[in-house]
Amino acid sequence: MMLPSAFWHRFLLMAFLPLMIILSACTSASSPTSDVGEPDSPSTVDRPVPATPIVSVQSGDLQGVREDDVFVFRGIPYAAPPVGELRWREPQPLNPWQGVRKADAFGYSCIQPDTSSLEGAGDPGALSEDCLFLNVWTPSITSGDRLPVMVWIHGGGLVIGAGSLPAFTGAPLAQRDVVLVTFNYRLGPLGFFDHPALEEANPDGPVNFGLLDQIAALQWVQKNIAAFGGDPDNVTIFGQSAGGQSVLALMTSPLAQGLFHKGIVESAYGVISNPRVRALDAGIRLANDVGLNGADATLDDLRAVPAEAFAQVTDPLASLAPSFVVGDPVLPEPISDVFRDGREAPAPLIIGSNSDEASVAGAFGFDPALLLESLPGMKWVLKVLYWGTGDDSDLARQVIRDVIFTSFARRIAAWHTRQAPTWRYYFSYVPEKLRETKTGVGHGDEIVFVMDTMDYVPSPDRFTSADRQMAKRMGSYWTAFARTGEPDPAGEPHWPRFTSRKDRLMEFGERIRVRKNFMKLRLNFYNFLIRVLDWYVRR
Repeated sequence: MMLPSAFWHRFLLMAFLPLMIILSACTSASSPTSDVGEPDSPSTVDRPVPATPIVSVQSGDLQGVREDDVFVFRGIPYAAPPVGELRWREPQPLNPWQGVRKADAFGYSCIQPDTSSLEGAGDPGALSEDCLFLNVWTPSITSGDRLPVMVWIHGGGLVIGAGSLPAFTGAPLAQRDVVLVTFNYRLGPLGFFDHPALEEANPDGPVNFGLLDQIAALQWVQKNIAAFGGDPDNVTIFGQSAGGQSVLALMTSPLAQGLFHKGIVESAYGVISNPRVRALDAGIRLANDVGLNGADATLDDLRAVPAEAFAQVTDPLASLAPSFVVGDPVLPEPISDVFRDGREAPAPLIIGSNSDEASVAGAFGFDPALLLESLPGMKWVLKVLYWGTGDDSDLARQVIRDVIFTSFARRIAAWHTRQAPTWRYYFSYVPEKLRETKTGVGHGDEIVFVMDTMDYVPSPDRFTSADRQMAKRMGSYWTAFARTGEPDPAGEPHWPRFTSRKDRLMEFGERIRVRKNFMKLRLNFYNFLIRVLDWYVRR
């Protein structure tokens, strides 16, 4: 999932400003193992198959459909529509419905910019401010089955995306005897917003409304997932990019405690958090951009603006993407601070990233080589760290990848391993037909492998049987982790835990293999610079 171009330069600035500061200051002054096995087989458990699947949840009865050998319930509302007086408020309880509600079609996706021109972004379908819906794929609607539950949090920089995109289809994982849940959450200014009028109405109240939506969806899972055969005491949250960032945020949020038990973080990014004062400034700019009188706009004025107008804002400084806001009841402290101090949820964690995360820059015409021009005095250091790398563009792509993604994943893993079992991965498997044109795996390209959804996305014929086999194998690691808390499916290479003393990582490439001390020198270098910057800021 990729960010709209209006936010890309701000994303780079947030990611590289600390590095540029510290690098400028600095300028002035074993063999892998490999085994190949068969993936876990789909379950062969015999279960009753009702002609019309109906389940009862707290708000009423739902009628789903039978597709792809699993039961599917789409478009389930999990909170009241956040419209009118409920815009920029905590998600509110649903009013129960009468009779049986059909759950055979996806609900509206949340308001967002048009990304139809962005390859790989996905079509979210019809948009509305009334968008708090979730979807369930399950092999069983017997409450006593207590199957592991996997809750997917979509990415998109907190600006775009939806739980209904084809790549997130839950049938393939549900066929492996898990219950798969996807959902929407408020995006952009409707999901992450502050303004003087909002502060006056609710001083120091919430700002991360989209994150509150995620918590409400997890609360719904706790209350209702048993009706779909799921086990509310075995919930794994997983997500990519902003979805991965959301997993980390939920692990640090005091409001999310007890709502999940394991986490998987794909391609989360290490960028600067938004302080509350920055959110206020963005809100004032946003009010100006939609035709109101900046800081003097009233809450009634802001709530009267058509929701669609917030997706057309042109001032990049009116956006808080792609970071959460720090300093509200949902996220009182920066994610990194909580992990560094060992105060996050002690949940088993998988965390990793891809081999060409910098593709998120190239997708919008940004030349990564421009990064090196901003760090002329450190180019020789980077050449040493990336010995044998090709031209400046390739070097810069790898630096972007490692500063924003790879080193951040290692940093979080090193902190979290003190709290709970932790595993690291690096995804480098390029589909067979693309190997002559692509040198790595782009941002978000692992999703169809994790969720085994190659047959649900456009142009499925671009994937070979070997690609599909890789998806089966990778998905088996994810579902094994959801089932047991250990990513060790039968017949596959053992994935050892990461610790600070035993630096082990699983590479999902043309071979699935354990790597020792993977990129250790350069990642230690970047993380040392981050520690120095952190000390400098705190002194």
